[in-house]
Amino acid sequence: MTISVKGKAQKLEDMLIGYRRHFHQNPELSREEEQTSRTIQEFLKEEGIPYESGFATHGVLGVIEGGKPGSTVALRADIDALPIREKNDVPYKSGTEGKMHACGHDAHTAMLMGTAKLLNEIREDIPGKVLLVFQPAEELAPVGGAADMMKDGVFEKHRPDVIFAQHMWPDLPVGQLGVINGPVMGNSDRFSVTIEGAGGHASMPHQGKDAIVIAAQVISHLQTVVSRNVDPMESAVITFGEIKGGDRYNVIASSVTIEGTVRTNKDSVKKKVKHRLRTTLEGLADANEVTITLDYKDGYPATVNSPEWVDTVTETAHDLLGKESTPLVNPSLGGEDFGRFLLEYPGFYYWLGTAIPERETQKPLHDAEFDINEKSLVIGTETMAQLALNAIERLNREHSE
Repeated sequence: MTISVKGKAQKLEDMLIGYRRHFHQNPELSREEEQTSRTIQEFLKEEGIPYESGFATHGVLGVIEGGKPGSTVALRADIDALPIREKNDVPYKSGTEGKMHACGHDAHTAMLMGTAKLLNEIREDIPGKVLLVFQPAEELAPVGGAADMMKDGVFEKHRPDVIFAQHMWPDLPVGQLGVINGPVMGNSDRFSVTIEGAGGHASMPHQGKDAIVIAAQVISHLQTVVSRNVDPMESAVITFGEIKGGDRYNVIASSVTIEGTVRTNKDSVKKKVKHRLRTTLEGLADANEVTITLDYKDGYPATVNSPEWVDTVTETAHDLLGKESTPLVNPSLGGEDFGRFLLEYPGFYYWLGTAIPERETQKPLHDAEFDINEKSLVIGTETMAQLALNAIERLNREHSE
């Protein structure tokens, strides 16, 4: 039977909170995670867990070799912060101006360290191998660190049979997990539209080609790509997040740049939206006799959970937290670099409830006031450790049949 770690992570609570707060106070942006990586490496060394570093510059791979041969399970945590100025008034507030762990990566890192400690203590009883993947640059869309880690050979010596990851989720209370079969996070693409018109005096618009007026048409027309081209039962979002243009109130703008993002949960929908963006802009350029250029950057692929693992994740949650721990939840169109791992290996990505009861309104991910309920740290650590053990047992059983 599977080894049980139920109740065994409670003894690590102080350690988990300590590391989480340390990372929160010392946030490092994508590709800058030098001290974070060093702290992880020092921890693994102290615990006697072999590791390699340097994947995607600051990535770390710890390896727990079980006392018996068997299957290999990988567990991933992202380690980077965001360029956000924290607004929380807490003792562990970010000590670096303009940088903040606003997406829970500080907690992800601490929980994987706790999982490592928990599993390493019973490694002689584990019939297999557990890989601890500490990934940098998750927030560096559309580049990301997952592809670079694999390119650098993170799984060259140890190939996982399955890979798992969890993410803090403020919309769920502590003790609940968001378990979704199939797409759980969306394709996350970026685009830039540049309109080149002709300037002129504000009082003589007929002599110019007003890029600002055309930009308004672009924004309006592109919104209809979703409302009139995508099946209402499918998911797609086009959001414009930045617009720049014009030099003075009484001068017709000759150039405007609009930047935005496209989110979809299926590649077929993404292909359709991408095509309609191009054809719509071509039509607007012809109608207004201007040049409109689209620079479309394919970003993170949709994070699509392997359906064969939904039961194992669900059963693990139920055994640890009860039958009510996996409520029905909808997928998100947020981007997640973990999707690149799932293009190469089967796996599953789930959400860990971390709502703060005292808050009337939960602050979302990437908000300057985002914070977590630290009671979730023990739950996340125990869940990830137990999931690794359950997965190894299942894989070993299947391989022996």
